[in-house]
Parts: sequence; C-alpha cells; structure tokens
Amino acid sequence: MARTRFTKAEKSWIMYDVGNSALVLLATSVIPIYFKSLADGPALVAWSYGETVASLVIALLMPILGSIADMQGMKKKFVLGTVLTGVVATVGMGFPTNAMAFLVVYVISSVMLNSSIVFYDALLVDATTDEHMDEVSSQGYAWGYIGSCVPFVVCLAVVLLRERLGLALQTSMQISFAVTAAWWLAFTIPMLRDVEQTHYKPLESHALSKAVRGIGSTLRCIGGDEALRTYMLAYFFYIDGVHTIIKLSTSYGSDLGIDGTQLVLALLVTQFVAFPSAIAYGKLGSRVGTRKMILVGIAGYTFITLFAAFFLRSAAEFWFLAIMVGLFQGGLQALSRSEFGKLCPKDHANEYFGFFDIFGKYAAILGTFIVGTMTAVTGSGSLGVLSIVVLFVIGFVLMTRVPERR
Repeated sequence: MARTRFTKAEKSWIMYDVGNSALVLLATSVIPIYFKSLADGPALVAWSYGETVASLVIALLMPILGSIADMQGMKKKFVLGTVLTGVVATVGMGFPTNAMAFLVVYVISSVMLNSSIVFYDALLVDATTDEHMDEVSSQGYAWGYIGSCVPFVVCLAVVLLRERLGLALQTSMQISFAVTAAWWLAFTIPMLRDVEQTHYKPLESHALSKAVRGIGSTLRCIGGDEALRTYMLAYFFYIDGVHTIIKLSTSYGSDLGIDGTQLVLALLVTQFVAFPSAIAYGKLGSRVGTRKMILVGIAGYTFITLFAAFFLRSAAEFWFLAIMVGLFQGGLQALSRSEFGKLCPKDHANEYFGFFDIFGKYAAILGTFIVGTMTAVTGSGSLGVLSIVVLFVIGFVLMTRVPERR
C-alpha cells in the first residue's frame, strides 16, 4: 500500500537524488549548448560520441566495482569516492577553452556521476523494504526533479544575465559549475550519515581478484533466472530510447535552430511536470502494479520519439515534448529501478545493479551511436531519432513476457 510517512534513512536516501540531479539537469540543458559554443560546426556528432565513451567506461567498470561494493561497509565508501572525484571534475569543466579538452573533463565528470548513481541505486535495498520500494524510488526521482531546479535557476540567471553582471561566458559557466558541484556534495552528506548497509557479503581479502572471478558466476545466475533475465532484456531495449532522448534532446534541438534559451526553459518546465508525475507513478505502481505502469511509460515514450522525428521543428513543439517527457520520464525510471530491486538478491544488490547499469549504459551507447552515425551519414538528426522507435517496441513486447515470481 502507498504511504506518506518515511523513515530517516528513506528521507536521506531520497535527498541524494536532489543533489546529483542538479548536474544531470545542467548536463542535459546548458552544458551541450556551452559545448556547441566551443565547437566548430554542428556539435551533435561529437557530443554523441562523447556520451558513448562515458557510457562504455561505466558499463565496463560497474560489474567489478559493484561486486567489491557489496562487501561489508563498502557501498558508502564508493559513493564518497565517486562523488568527490566528480565534484572536482565538475568544477574543472569551467576552465578548458578548447572543445575537445572540455569534452574530456565532461566525460570524467559524467563517469563519476553515473557511477555514484549505481551505488546509490543499490543502497535502495538497504534504505527501505520491498513493500515501500516503488514509492521511495519514485520520491527520489520526484524530489530530484524539483530540488535540482534551485541551483539550476541560479546558474541560469548567472548565464543569461552575465552581460548585466559584467561577466564573460566562461566566467558565468565557472560559477555555474561551482554552484552545481557544491549542491551535489551537500546533499550527499545525509545519505552517508543515515543510511546503513544492512545487506552485504562478508569482507574478504583479495577482493578485486574474487570480484573478477565472480562475474561469470553472477552472469550464470542472471541467465538462469527467467524473470530477471527477461526483465533485464526488456530494460535494455526501452531504456535505450529514454537515455538517448535525455542526453541528446538539447543538442538535437540546437542543431534544428531552436533558440538555446527556449531549449533550457522548456527543460526546466520538464522538471516541474515530472515532480508530481513521478510521485503519482509511485502510488499507481503500488496500487495497480509496477509492470503495468512501466508499460504505460514505454508507450508514452514511443509517442514522444515519433513526434520528435516527424514533427519537431519549432520551439513550441519542443515545449510540448518537454511536458510529455515530464509526464513519463521519472516514473518509468523510478519503477524500473524498484522492480529490479525486488527481483535481485539483496546481499548482492550492488553487483546486480552493476549489471543492470551495464544494460542501461550499453543501451545508451547503442542509442547515442545510432543517432550520431545516422546524423553524420545522412545529415538528418530526425532519421537517427526515428531509428530508436523499434527499441521501444521490442522492450514493450519483452516486458509483457516477464514471468511473475512464485
């Protein structure tokens, strides 16, 4: 059943989404536009390949690091390490004046951000119970959307009003990166303080070598579990489109000639729409079924992708899509996370979430690579967007075939 009261550990776990979402929002809105100002010519291809590299690094690292993080007392240490490194890289993005140098620093920041989110996702099984997982996961996304708007509005004001403030573009971006990094770090502290790792494997010597050897065993366990295997395959396909749209929407709109301010403001509206929508998704998931609501989200994203490919040409249409994304994005991601948390073994949560992230990141590699390649070959970003619709369809079909646990 849905509820409205949360424990201290659940609230603190939710707060981390408020912190990391500030950088997520900046990375999907202002950063691609700033990168385009540093680059010569269209930026979509270079940005797509940069996102592909970041996703590939995370996908290769997470199974090994996740296995080590499952050991007693290790999850929060990995969170702290990735956050601190990511904070430094985020501040560092304000200094390069060359597009490729900036992209390298961005990739480091992105790898640390998304790695920390894998460890954070795995802490969900420690912060709450199966019965409350849908709602807690959805609350994380919801408060992440609305909370990230606070530093984002500050950053946006500094960038848009830079001439009145007597600031150069680079200086205004340096301030924005510093504010975002400080926000991320501040909202990491409650989770590190209040959430204890209650599910774990015994702490062992030679953890790295054992983690590498254990990857094959974990893969066999996943392969032998029909529900988990089918669910992860479905997730691989439908999350491809979700991640690709998140990562490339601003760059795609910019290459279509839509004003940068319009793009950023539209994405800000997405955050406000997503706040109540994600909460509603969590409650509906508890009442009518998590998997049914996941199917609704996949169908919604299929419509969004088709509209973007065939009709997106103006700022007004981008605003419409931004609102539509807000209705489905947080809920679909939140319930995907909580459903996986229910299916995976709790004492191996980080290791399994590492593989879960592989499926998400390799899907993102496929999506961004397809868009980048199709755009480079045909000169039309619309064809790249259209090509990912089939992945939503496959994901939907597979999701209907995930067997129920007995």
